[in-house]
Amino acid sequence: MSQPIPEIVYPSPRQIMIRRTLTHKGFLIGAIMLLLISAAALLAPVLSPYDPYNQDLSRRMINPVWHENGSWEHPLGTDNLGRDYLSRLMYGARISLLLGGCAMLISGVIGTSLGIAAGYFGGRVDMVVGFLITARLSMPVVLVALAVVALIGSSLNVIIWVLGLLIWDRFAVVMRASTQQLREMDYVNAAKAIGCSTLRVLVSEILPNVFNNLIVVATLEIAHAILLEAALSFLGMGVQPPLPSWGLMVAEGKEFMLFSPWVIFIPGTVLSLLVLAINLMGDGIRDITAPEGRS
Repeated sequence: MSQPIPEIVYPSPRQIMIRRTLTHKGFLIGAIMLLLISAAALLAPVLSPYDPYNQDLSRRMINPVWHENGSWEHPLGTDNLGRDYLSRLMYGARISLLLGGCAMLISGVIGTSLGIAAGYFGGRVDMVVGFLITARLSMPVVLVALAVVALIGSSLNVIIWVLGLLIWDRFAVVMRASTQQLREMDYVNAAKAIGCSTLRVLVSEILPNVFNNLIVVATLEIAHAILLEAALSFLGMGVQPPLPSWGLMVAEGKEFMLFSPWVIFIPGTVLSLLVLAINLMGDGIRDITAPEGRS
């Protein structure tokens, strides 16, 4: 008597996605790093040992704990005004994440709207959007940001809006190309045939199918905005004292880098780790959501 053929059970799409996520080392490393930095930022009022704004000139330039004369009282030392470096790093993470996220949302709304409109309608709309993208790419972001901030004034809100209005081009380019590939698909033509409005086609058929590309670009633009803010703060045109921006901490420590290099090394390292974590997550999301596009 023949044995019954066992039924083959195929994993569901959700199980495949979970398996890809748990086996992607780059994504996991980036997610853990970003989670730790985000937790330190959110719990800064609880975890930080000191007020990041309190100055004590009698305790200025205390070395970190790994130096011979370091102390666990200030594990990462103090700056030239006696402020605790660990506390300022935690609160600085708040500024970097807030600015990167808000600037990404502003640029994402602008770039995604323009890109989808250009890719779907084509013709004159595509020509106008292409002209706007070309005009934007012809302007150096840092120089334009410096000029605008010098005219308007520097504050956290100004920096967020300036960066958000300057880094939308990558969203527009990617969304335009993705929409051009999707606008002739059968499900889009079927939606048009049953009488769906243009807005419903864009929202229900186009946007969900470009969402994975949108997420990848969003992660890259968060890292881009964080680096631009650090550069502007280093040049004195970004977040102003006494806010604990990482770029500002590097700028304030450059006068002491020959004798106390850790005042630049510590915030620079944390900034690099944050950008690396975001980029690893973006690359991981691309691999997980569309692995067939990677070799």
